Amino acid sequence: MRLDLFLKKSRLIKRRSVAKQMCDNGLLQVNGKIAKAGTKLKVGDTLMVDSATRLVEVTIAILPEGNVRKENAATLYTLLRNETKKFDIADWFNDDDDDEF
Repeated sequence: MRLDLFLKKSRLIKRRSVAKQMCDNGLLQVNGKIAKAGTKLKVGDTLMVDSATRLVEVTIAILPEGNVRKENAATLYTLLRNETKKFDIADWFNDDDDDEF
């Protein structure tokens, strides 16, 4: 199963298009390596999702054949880590820039 499709079915990410954008930006890893949206997954793979506000790491337990009900989505993986990131908005701005607007 493709990485972007698994993320949608497991509801770790809501839309495949968002999963693809995250892959394109290097925010998804499979088994410690940056992954593309089409990366083929297998049971036992470790998946890390590094978004702006969260860091989620899971091990894939089941690859679904068809559609997955919302209440069954969490059974597709085993949660290893689920951290909320703390960030300061000031970190988004670089004080070293001498550009004037």
